[in-house]
Amino acid sequence: MLIEILCEDKSGAVVVKRSVEKICRSMSLTPEINVRPHRGCGSFPKDMSARPPKFASSLLDLLPAKLRAYNNCYRGTPVILVVVMDSDNNDPAELRNSIYACASEFAPDLRSVVGLCTEEVEAWLLGDRKAVLEAYPEADTRILDSYEQDSVCGTWEVLCRAITPEGSRIIDIGYPAIGHYKAQWAERISLYMQPKRNVSPSFITFRYALETALKNPVPIYRKRSF
Repeated sequence: MLIEILCEDKSGAVVVKRSVEKICRSMSLTPEINVRPHRGCGSFPKDMSARPPKFASSLLDLLPAKLRAYNNCYRGTPVILVVVMDSDNNDPAELRNSIYACASEFAPDLRSVVGLCTEEVEAWLLGDRKAVLEAYPEADTRILDSYEQDSVCGTWEVLCRAITPEGSRIIDIGYPAIGHYKAQWAERISLYMQPKRNVSPSFITFRYALETALKNPVPIYRKRSF
């Protein structure tokens, strides 16, 4: 079995890969897992069937073309395509449905799983409070207590203020420098994360979808041409 993970950046990549590895181990599975980080989430192309622009590098910009390629290469085999990204300010249900519709159109012969972190991947990190405290024992629990799970509230800023004494200074730095810090937090916290104790609703939705796909990774083959 092969699992191909498409995500929007390196911070999300480490969280998703480790989570998928742990979910697979809990089911006594040892698939090959590849992670393909992109440069941001981007947006769906106007012409979904067209070849992407030469320098396109974001997840949604490339998704239809990548799905077509995966379907041509792996149709009828136990390959699971996992697409994980932040919902940001988008409606999560609407965005999830759009990604599944894209997968159904361009990779109809492969099993697909969509994971949407509500607002940002830090929601999945905050969903495992024990992991946060194991990675950062001096974290401010008052800030952690004030966070409403999977709320749209500036999630990475909440995590930043909770685990770093210089949180306000880091927040003021902004992007792109903040990417370095986010990758560091994801690296440390994801080491301790346990999927079954994560209380993030968006993570739970992703976990259930992946577990379902792992139980039946090969969909019924349907001959199709593009």
